[in-house]
Amino acid sequence: MTTHQSGRPDGGAGGGAAGSPVGGAPDEGQVGVAAAGRGRWTDAAAVLSFALIAFWVTLRFWLNPAHGVRDNRSDQALFEWMLAHGARVVTDFAYPFGSDRMNVPDGVNLMANTSVLSISLPMTPVTVLFGPRTAFLVFLTGGMIATATAWYFVLSRVLIGARGPAWLGAGFCAFAPAMVSHANAHPNIVSQFVVPLIVWRTLRLADGGRWLRNGVLLGLVIVWQAFINLEILLMTAIGLGVVVVALALGRDGVRRQARPFLAGLAVAAALSAVLLAYPLYVQFFGPGAYEGLSRLIRGYRTDLAAFTAFARESVAGDPEANVKLVKNPTEENGFFGWPLVVLVGAIVWWLRRSPVVLGLAAVGLLFAVLSLGREIQFEGRATGVPGPWAALEDLPILHSVVPTRWALATVPIVGVLLALGADRVRRLARQHPAARPQIRFATATVLTMALLPAFPTPLPSTRLDPVPEFVTSGAWRPYVAGGRSVVTLPLPDTDYPDPLRWSAATGLDLPLARGYFLGPDTRPRAPEGRIALFTAPPRPTSSFFITIRRTGQVPPVTPLTRVSAVDDLRYWRAGVVVLGPHEHADALRRGMTELTGIRPTYTGGAWVWDVRPLTN
Repeated sequence: MTTHQSGRPDGGAGGGAAGSPVGGAPDEGQVGVAAAGRGRWTDAAAVLSFALIAFWVTLRFWLNPAHGVRDNRSDQALFEWMLAHGARVVTDFAYPFGSDRMNVPDGVNLMANTSVLSISLPMTPVTVLFGPRTAFLVFLTGGMIATATAWYFVLSRVLIGARGPAWLGAGFCAFAPAMVSHANAHPNIVSQFVVPLIVWRTLRLADGGRWLRNGVLLGLVIVWQAFINLEILLMTAIGLGVVVVALALGRDGVRRQARPFLAGLAVAAALSAVLLAYPLYVQFFGPGAYEGLSRLIRGYRTDLAAFTAFARESVAGDPEANVKLVKNPTEENGFFGWPLVVLVGAIVWWLRRSPVVLGLAAVGLLFAVLSLGREIQFEGRATGVPGPWAALEDLPILHSVVPTRWALATVPIVGVLLALGADRVRRLARQHPAARPQIRFATATVLTMALLPAFPTPLPSTRLDPVPEFVTSGAWRPYVAGGRSVVTLPLPDTDYPDPLRWSAATGLDLPLARGYFLGPDTRPRAPEGRIALFTAPPRPTSSFFITIRRTGQVPPVTPLTRVSAVDDLRYWRAGVVVLGPHEHADALRRGMTELTGIRPTYTGGAWVWDVRPLTN
């Protein structure tokens, strides 16, 4: 990666660490070699610092092998399953964009879910050798390190040209409160290392003479990001569009650079369209496709007061104070804290003559306003004031965006603004050597006051129930011969994801009835049409066991419920029903026994019902 001075947002020259030789100083070549050596050590120290912070955030998961993410067990189980699917694609040549190993017999549209194929495929050796839990931790921790590292090199080599400001901005881009919030089992969201590469390759489109090469490289990184998270790709495209327009309006020679830029952009669009055409067709029109999220999920918004509040996993955070400001701990997408909000506002005002700073401020404000959702909320109370999102949320593509995540898209904007502000201070100190100590002290004080309260704390963990020996030993295999499935009690969904971990531990050899995934509501009279549910549409037997799971009580069993149970077991092609550890295990066991009339056996840490006589 080489320094690209034309990409400097403020139009200044790139900064090197070495000064000009004077008097008896070494000659220019020696200075260059020494500076390069110091630069490499600085780069290594920066990456090491990012690794230390990432391991600090995930510390409890690494120290406790039996523990998982406390505040989002469901998504951890889902991503372990997805990593196992990626390994299965490599080892067994399985179809990558869908799977019949969950939600038997209908299967799952994995393009309509977060299949993370860009990560799961290359991580196959880790998943196969060390298991899906370790692969999940490597994905989560490595994603944060890679995001910080990528931003650091793009900022230091392309956008600014100074390592110190780049380190500051990159660290915030990867470890901002919103990113740490999503580290609660959203590795696809914290892994934003492709975003700075998209920024870099977009800026390089203006280079004359290499429009084809630059367009191809941009197209490839777009495809790479598409198989990590499409939501982040959409937000990146919108943000970059605004900033590029700001750059064009604020610079001379735009007409000369416009031709290679537009030519390269056309190449990138064409290449990504060709490579993504079939996967996107599967996502939007294939089996298991849905038509947007439910209005409940599209109602997830950022509370206006959240922008100046502190996240619960920050040094100054208070979990109790945040309850009314956010739906759950994984969506604290605002929460910059008031000192940082004041600092960013001051930076924008200070650098207001820079068109890029104004562009960044504009797109950041746009994203923040969109994140307020269809109705603005303040301190947990609806204000009755409609937000701009109300006019957009039903549009195609946008109806699948969770509005509060527009606030997440402001994180890299704030990170770049911090880097630009720090770089301006650095150059100011060079211009005024007599005042350099005072400038540095004031800068360190301001940054400490703004950023220390937002510094992350280790994420909380919880002990996960072990995978039953009945599963790990393979004792279930005879029951699924002939294309049968395993029915677990309770059946897997948002609130009970453990069976996905069981299946992942077997390399997805264990086929599950139902599951935790996004799939269409196919009921004949679905109230919102084919919107996404977080599991398969309810069936009588799944609803029966949801009631037991929530109440601990067995509903009345009638001849009709028994007939429905047999019908459902046949629909699921069930070969065996398995009940692992659960707080309502006794009630679940009684319920299944009364429904089927089959007495279970206890083996390998699980209760097992052989239901093949009922489903033949």
